[in-house]
Amino acid sequence: MKIVNYNLNGVRAAMNKSLISWLRHKNPDIICFQEIKAHTDQFEVKEFEDLGYHSLWFPAEKKGYSGVALLSKQKPDKVIIGCGIDAYDSEGRIIRADFGDLTQISVYIPSGTMGDHRQNFKMQFLDFFLEFIDKLHKERPNIIISGDYNICHEAIDIHDPIRNANVSGFLPEERMWFTDYLETGLIDTWRYLNPGIAKYSWWSYRANARVKNLGWRIDYNIVTEQLKSSIKNAEIWNDAYHSDHCPVYLEID
Repeated sequence: MKIVNYNLNGVRAAMNKSLISWLRHKNPDIICFQEIKAHTDQFEVKEFEDLGYHSLWFPAEKKGYSGVALLSKQKPDKVIIGCGIDAYDSEGRIIRADFGDLTQISVYIPSGTMGDHRQNFKMQFLDFFLEFIDKLHKERPNIIISGDYNICHEAIDIHDPIRNANVSGFLPEERMWFTDYLETGLIDTWRYLNPGIAKYSWWSYRANARVKNLGWRIDYNIVTEQLKSSIKNAEIWNDAYHSDHCPVYLEID
């Protein structure tokens, strides 16, 4: 099973940069998008369906903001849109789809870069999400959690850990949360297969950051320990330019 996780920073903008032909070439089994920034009446959903995907879209109530999607070649047995908490669901943060005994989640964790209010909102979401996944893990052992976490876990995951030590996305409390999150029985698949390698999935549009590779690794495919033996390949495709993020890839048996 081939899974692509991709923060698009706007599905319409990405489609204008040949996203559809790129997906046709890559042909993943499952696609998780974050930050779609559009309602389904604002773009041609049929272009994805014509590639053979069942598509689930969960936009934010506010147009041009946030939102997630989950596309799959196989029709899901069960779909849950949202988490039942209005503050998070109004921003289109979580989609879940079950395929037999496998659960796939697409999640967009809030950014805290817009001030203390949003940082507090982010930390509240993180506390909620840890409990949400821990509870689900007890019910569904085989889970893949793909998303933009807006957190660099370790110093190796960010181009300048010293200067960014007090910046949202690399705060000590966020990094500690990520450690606690993994310790509930989860695996960061790319880091598991690539220990000691520095590679990034997001670059600021400022200061020519992508050309200089001044990046952050904030996009992840996380799996439960039960899937550890099934991890076959994990990559970061930083040659894809549909967004200020790049896709992160996971292949499992």
